[in-house]
Amino acid sequence: MYDDAAADRLVTAAADGEDRAVEAALRPRDLDEFIGQERVREQLSLVLQAARRRGASPDHVLLSGPPGLGKTTLSMIIAAEMGAPIRITSGPAIQHAGDLAAILSSLTEGEILFLDEIHRLSRPAEEMLYMAMEDFRVDVIVGKGPGATAIPLELPPFTLVGATTRAGLLPPPLRDRFGFTGHMEFYAPEELERVIHRSARLLAVEIDPKGAAEIARRSRGTPRIANRLLRRVRDYAQVRHDGLVTPEIADAALAVYEVDPRGLDRLDRAVLHALLKLFGGGPVGLSTLAVAVGEEAETVEEVAEPFLVREGLLARTPRGRIATAAAWAHLGLTPPPQAGGLAVPQQAELFTPPEA
Repeated sequence: MYDDAAADRLVTAAADGEDRAVEAALRPRDLDEFIGQERVREQLSLVLQAARRRGASPDHVLLSGPPGLGKTTLSMIIAAEMGAPIRITSGPAIQHAGDLAAILSSLTEGEILFLDEIHRLSRPAEEMLYMAMEDFRVDVIVGKGPGATAIPLELPPFTLVGATTRAGLLPPPLRDRFGFTGHMEFYAPEELERVIHRSARLLAVEIDPKGAAEIARRSRGTPRIANRLLRRVRDYAQVRHDGLVTPEIADAALAVYEVDPRGLDRLDRAVLHALLKLFGGGPVGLSTLAVAVGEEAETVEEVAEPFLVREGLLARTPRGRIATAAAWAHLGLTPPPQAGGLAVPQQAELFTPPEA
């Protein structure tokens, strides 16, 4: 349910068809060109250089972190750095162990197998993957019942690159078989500015440095969102102005798309508005809050809440959802003396309503 809702949001980190097409054109080709994630880049560079010197396939790689941070891009860079072909699939696409066996048996020596959303792999396929990763062998079951036999199938050495947005759902036996694990962090605004300037050059968009900073500030720490906002601001600048992206034009364009200065969109603000105006800052249950904004509970929990919690605007407690002092300030509202059970007398001056 929430995937459909996310696809309609300009600030979602989920990728749609247009995003995938643009990402292919904007995607860095090597580690030196990849912006951000310095720690992961340095560690991965050592793994790949050592493998090249040995003339062997690198260890299996697990990349974890929120969507939109470059896990797929890094997998393609691994293949490019090793001069190897890459096969791309995803956990949900592999429903049966036979599906995985067909993919594994067709791999060539040194090939990179990228498995996105690996935590959603079916259990039979997952168990087959254990032996394939460790021994480069799979057992293909032929027949049914007492007459079934297992035929061992030897595999050429390959490298599995797994990507997951929920590393905690990976079973320990699978996680332990990866020789390198890299966790992707959200980007700082300065890093996103570099991403935006690079994308602007590739898209032939004329952009002012302060215009890039304005877009980066609203991109929620995610390059995919930054590139999407850049394209929408470009459209606005080309249709209603001379094409140059300035901070004023970026602000006006993002106002049209309902992305506020902190990166919140309509759904985010609807959740905060209901929490503050209807429930006095909480605590309020998830289902009640979802009904108040006219969305499914899963949509509120999975689509809106993670960013609101990360920004310190909302807190999840055993009693329900509670708005923080920053939430009242962001909407320009004055909180009750004990809003949501949070004492705020020291910060009361921050919540003076704006003049009419």
